Amino acid sequence: MRPPLALVLALLAGLLSAAAFDPFTVPYAMVVGVAVLVVALRGLADAPARWVLAAGAVYGLAFMAVLIWWMNAVSPAAYVSLVLAQVVVLALVAVPLRAALRLRWWPLWGGAVWVAGEWFRSSFPFSGFPWGRLGHTGVDTPFDAWVRLGGMPWLSFVMFLLVSSLVVIVGGSLLHRALAAGTVVTLLLVGAVLPAGVVGQHGTAQVALVQGDVPGVFLTWPRGEITSLHLAETRRLANDVDAGRVPRPDVVMWPEGAVDVDPYANPSVGAQLSAMSERVGAPLVVGGIFDGPTPDTAYNESVVWDEDGPGDRYVKRRLVPYGEYVPFRQALGDRAPQVARTSRDVPRDMLAGESSVPLRIGSLTIGGSICWDLAYDDIVRDAASADADVLGGQTSNAAFTGTAQPEQQWKISRLRALETGRWMLVPSTNGISGVADARGEVVERAPLHEPATISVEVPLASGRTPALVVGPWVQWTLVGLGVLGWFLGWRIGRKARA
Repeated sequence: MRPPLALVLALLAGLLSAAAFDPFTVPYAMVVGVAVLVVALRGLADAPARWVLAAGAVYGLAFMAVLIWWMNAVSPAAYVSLVLAQVVVLALVAVPLRAALRLRWWPLWGGAVWVAGEWFRSSFPFSGFPWGRLGHTGVDTPFDAWVRLGGMPWLSFVMFLLVSSLVVIVGGSLLHRALAAGTVVTLLLVGAVLPAGVVGQHGTAQVALVQGDVPGVFLTWPRGEITSLHLAETRRLANDVDAGRVPRPDVVMWPEGAVDVDPYANPSVGAQLSAMSERVGAPLVVGGIFDGPTPDTAYNESVVWDEDGPGDRYVKRRLVPYGEYVPFRQALGDRAPQVARTSRDVPRDMLAGESSVPLRIGSLTIGGSICWDLAYDDIVRDAASADADVLGGQTSNAAFTGTAQPEQQWKISRLRALETGRWMLVPSTNGISGVADARGEVVERAPLHEPATISVEVPLASGRTPALVVGPWVQWTLVGLGVLGWFLGWRIGRKARA
């Protein structure tokens, strides 16, 4: 294949891959897109590495420029920087993928390389960017239950088997086409009978999620206003409970950032939270940005707050660079204009939490995650494995009002519920607030951009799915096989050139 044609195919592949996600949500579009990329890279089997890097870069640019258009809501500079970072990473991933596609059993080797590439993209630079994974497009398909066996890396591997089957069915021999069709049928049949639902159910709890809304455009509201809105909505919940219209909750969950005045530093705010807990007759789980150990640090944390004050807390573990902290702030300073501007917008660096400590409310245990956390396999796995009855996914998303980001995040949350065998509780300041059951299905969603409360009875889980038990082993096995496939494919290419 001529290299310019391969670049055109890579461009088409990137656009198709982006079409699989909101706001387009074309079913299996990323499967087709990655299949087109595979065809392009196989066509570059003997081409110099620079063409392979170029194909990966073109794919990454077309894919990410569309997928994360919502990043413009933060700033155009943040959008361009993140897209360019992903272009570099995907260009590098194309090299081992091209090498693995030379091997005899390339669908398996290629799938392992793809998973290794997603791990690499989820880890670098800084804390990585685990968005737009092939496995994410498995939600609401007959293949999504595979996530329960080995986690998100395993689901991405299964989806890559669909990719390779499509390539073989279109351009393989009769025998290979039959094998590819058999692979698809097998994946479908097994996916249909895989277990789903709550793992080890041991009772229920009544949970209320409060969406207080935000007063206007992001970061234009008066300080303390978001707290007031969530107090007002919780007061309406208490009135409904007293009137018998809503069952009394065992816990009331507020979103990330719902407390926009530090209750530790402002006793009057803490007193309001305690009074509201007493009024509604249940502890609150509130999210907010609270003071750190020094004046220039802070925590994005979730705290159990009852009538006696604060209890267990969870601190967000994966922070957003240039959104929640500024890398190289001291080293670069005013010498880098973008860093200087961001430093003014983010005056304090948030500090990351060190562990997924569960939030205990009486006999109920919530495995916590805050917004960005839920995209990381290890954080969700740790949260679910720490004796969690349910999963909590507090988020804000107020910065991305009117974009596709909340819908993309909501689908990841639903996959996490299916993966862990636990109901997922997602309170958001102005949407998407919702509840997903342990099958990944939507139980209830609040309307967007208005105050609302969701009250549900939630089954409690006590067991562990295979994904929670063997997930790390699956990931590292596939990453290791991906590296081996890269090496073996490189040797074949080297001998061919010799």
